[in-house]
Amino acid sequence: MREAISAAAAAELIRDGATVLIGGFMGVGSPLRLIDALVEAGRKDLTVIANDTAMPGRAIGKLVTAGAVTKAIVSHIGLNPETQAKMISGEMEVELVPQGTLVERIRAGGVGLGGVLTATGIGTPVEEGKEKVEVNGKPYLLEMPIKSDFALLAASRADYVGNLEFSLTAHNFNPVMALAAETVIAEPTSIVPVGVIPPDAVKTPGILIDHLIERAPV
Repeated sequence: MREAISAAAAAELIRDGATVLIGGFMGVGSPLRLIDALVEAGRKDLTVIANDTAMPGRAIGKLVTAGAVTKAIVSHIGLNPETQAKMISGEMEVELVPQGTLVERIRAGGVGLGGVLTATGIGTPVEEGKEKVEVNGKPYLLEMPIKSDFALLAASRADYVGNLEFSLTAHNFNPVMALAAETVIAEPTSIVPVGVIPPDAVKTPGILIDHLIERAPV
């Protein structure tokens, strides 16, 4: 049985300057209580790798507002004008990565691949500074793997050994991010006995999870 810890205790594990994968898709599937704990702890200089920076006052947007993020590696920032303003002012570095390329780079980091070859971005500013590889006469960009210090996930359910089940769009990034970090922290909505989650519904096995966040008070 895995002992669950508080969101505050989990936030204490994440040092200033850490590189952090954060699951979610416009805030859905993001570990909201853990993000709040990071803001409360006053974390700074984080590099956040995620699909997006959500919206002001929502999910990763709270970290942006708090000035906790020095760099964001994301697929879009269109819903967060605060991220846009900080990028323009130079307060925050933003690396925009096509969404499919981003998730493949994370997967490559997680499974030990040396990189990803993709035609996405050829002939656009995306290719600037990147190595090109020709395969069967067609050019591809070599995109490098992504790994991080921490992965912060949100799950609909976990069991007592850390197996995770996700719902709907929370599947988009959470399972692949669990592969690509030194330390994986999961925030489930509920924690249930082993066997309650059907085996086919387990998308991330407990062996990948280092810490579970305890359930929110009811």
